[in-house]
Amino acid sequence: MSPLLSAHDLHGLRLPNRVVMAPMTRSRAPQRGRPTDMMAQYYAQRASAGLIITEASNVSSASAAFELTPGIITAEQIAGWRNITGRVHDAGGRIFMQLWHGGRVGSFALLDGDAPLSPSGLNDDLEQLQVWAQLQNGQYTKIHATPSRAMSTDEVKLAIAEFKQGAANAIEAGFDGVEVHAANGYLPHQFLSSTTNRRDDRYGGSLANRANFLRDTLTEIGSVVPLDRVGVRISPYAHYNNVRDADPDGTYDYVGKMLGEFGVAYLHAADTNGWSGAPDLPRIIERMRKVFSGTLMLNGGISIDQADALIRDGEADLVAFARAYIANPDLVERIATHAPLATPKPVGWYGGDHSGYIDYPFHSSGAQA
Repeated sequence: MSPLLSAHDLHGLRLPNRVVMAPMTRSRAPQRGRPTDMMAQYYAQRASAGLIITEASNVSSASAAFELTPGIITAEQIAGWRNITGRVHDAGGRIFMQLWHGGRVGSFALLDGDAPLSPSGLNDDLEQLQVWAQLQNGQYTKIHATPSRAMSTDEVKLAIAEFKQGAANAIEAGFDGVEVHAANGYLPHQFLSSTTNRRDDRYGGSLANRANFLRDTLTEIGSVVPLDRVGVRISPYAHYNNVRDADPDGTYDYVGKMLGEFGVAYLHAADTNGWSGAPDLPRIIERMRKVFSGTLMLNGGISIDQADALIRDGEADLVAFARAYIANPDLVERIATHAPLATPKPVGWYGGDHSGYIDYPFHSSGAQA
C-alpha cells in the first residue's frame, strides 16, 4: 500500500490518508466574495482527501491580491461557506479554511480606491508583485500592483483582530480548523522579513519583534479556536512576491520553534521555488525537522512517488498537492489503483465558469460528482 494512504492522527482529528488538497486560488466568488454552489461542488468532489485546505480567503476588506476571491467576513460569506463545509462533511471529508491578508500585494483597483496596507510602505518592487484581476472580456490576467502605505500600530492590531474574527467565523461556518497563510509574501510573511519590515515599534526591528505579528495573531486566534486545530503555512525561501528575507535560515529556525511552542495543528512548509526549477525541499526538511517536532506538511511540485518516499522515510507526515487536484478530483482513488493522473487544462485556473473547474471526470467511471 502507498504510504500516502496510511492514516494520520491530527491531534484527535483522524485523517484516513495523508493526501492533502493544498490551498489554491480559483477566483470564482463574484458576488461580494460569497462562496457559490459551484464552489461547493468543487470541494465535495475532492472530499476523499485526508484533509482539504481551502483557497485563501480574505479576513479583511483591505485584502485583495486576486479579484473574485472569497471572504470570511460577512454573514452571507459565512453562509456560503457553511454550504461548502456541509457538502464536504456529508461526503465524508475534513476541511480547514486558509485565512488570508494580502498586505502590500494589492491594487487600489481592487480596494475601492484605497492603497494596500503594508508593514513599512516599501514600494521599490511593484512590478514583481502578483496581483490578478478579471477583464471585461472575461480573461483573468496579472495587473499592476499599486503603492502601499505603512500601517499604523492601531492598524496592525486591527489586522490581527481581523484574523481572529476570521477564524471565529470559519468555525461558525462549520470548518474543522483554520490555516494562517504566513507564506508567499502576504502580510504575515511581510512582517517576518527584515527587508519588507522596517518598523521601529513592537512589530519591527529585531527578529523577535518581526515575529510578533504572527505570534499575536496565533495568540488571538487561540482564544477562539484550539491551537491544535490551527495550521500555519510558511514558505521560507520563496521568491514569489519578492519578500527578500536577508536571513531566511535564522528567521525560520525561530518561527519553527515558536510554532512548536504554540502546539499548532501542523506546520505547512511550501517549496514555492520548486515550480520554477530551483527546489529548496531538502533544505526545508532539514531545518524544519530540527526545530519543529509536530506534524509537518510539505508542498511544492512533489510527485506521488516522491511523496510516498517522504512519508515512508519520516521526512513528512502529510503531503499537499495543488495542480494534481485541479484535474484529479479522485486523486486518492487514483493513487490507490495506480491509475494515471489527468493533466490540468490550460484554461480555467483563475476565474471563469465550470470549465476547468468541476468538469474533470473521475477515472473509475468517467462520471462527475
